[in-house]
Order: sequence, then C-alpha cells, then structure tokens
Amino acid sequence: METERLIIRRWTLEDAESLFDYARDPEVGPVAGWPAHKTIEDSLRTIKNIFNGKEAYALALKESNEAIGAIELKLRGNTKLTDRDDECELGYWLGKKFWGRGLMPEAAKEILRHAFYDLGMTKVWCGYYTGNEKSKRVQEKCGFIPQKVIRDEYLPLMDEKRDVNVNLLTREEFLKKEG
Repeated sequence: METERLIIRRWTLEDAESLFDYARDPEVGPVAGWPAHKTIEDSLRTIKNIFNGKEAYALALKESNEAIGAIELKLRGNTKLTDRDDECELGYWLGKKFWGRGLMPEAAKEILRHAFYDLGMTKVWCGYYTGNEKSKRVQEKCGFIPQKVIRDEYLPLMDEKRDVNVNLLTREEFLKKEG
C-alpha cells in the first residue's frame, strides 16, 4: 500500500537497524505500552515474533524505503477488543523524529481503507493509554468515536497498570467521512 509520502509494507530482517534506531527512544515505546529496545537483537526478535502478524506492516519513507514506524490491524485472536471476524483493532507507533508531520494519520487512513474495502471489516477498534495525546489526536483525525475506558489494564511488558481509552470507527462512518 502507498500514501503520498509512505510505503506500507511487510517487515524484513533488514529493517532491524532502523527499527532499533527509533524503538530505543524512551519516548516512543513506553507511551505505547512496550519498553524501549536495548539492543538490535531486541529489534530482530520483534520483527520475527511480533511484527509477523497477517496485517502487520512497516511504515517506510517513499524516498528511502527506511522503516520509521509500524501499523497493524490486529485480527480476531490477537486483540482483546473484539472476538469477531469482521472487526479488528488498529495499533501503530512512529519514530519521534517524524512526529508532528501528519504521517501517522496519513498511514492510518490508508490502513483503514484497506480494512474496510479489502478485508471487509465492519468496525475497527483503537485505543490509547491516558496521557498519550498524540495517539488520541491521530484517532480523532481519523474519525474514531470514544466508546469506553478500561481501568487498570495490566501491561505485562511494562509491569504496570494503565487506563485504556477505547475508540471505534464503523465502516459507515468511514465511508461518510471519505465522501
């Protein structure tokens, strides 16, 4: 998939170095619920074991093909937000160097198009931890509607509890917004 500035593609082992460059930043992972990477081996393991889902993608710059973030549609069995085949959860993160440029809403809108048109989803769920205003803003820009707050969700990778703000975008709302 492509947007004006990005290629949304599968992860490769060759992406480990750029993944490490961005995932080691303590302002990136912890706000999204995972610890900063300490070694390039952490990044390799992540590519092999986490970024291997059916709908897990690298966000790469068109000009260089460098992986600068991740986006995924978590399908039934890989999300706590739904147990339906026609619903999924959107997850994402972006390297700090690229914050504030509108890249994540650009990528999210394309992956939502993919979810609703190509995969036939009727609903896409998305959440953010209280205090993650950047993620909240991306979801607002994409048209997600607040649904509920899950209190004290345990994050095993961080060994702590946080509140999760859960939002929803239906196919009807997406199509209406897209015109």
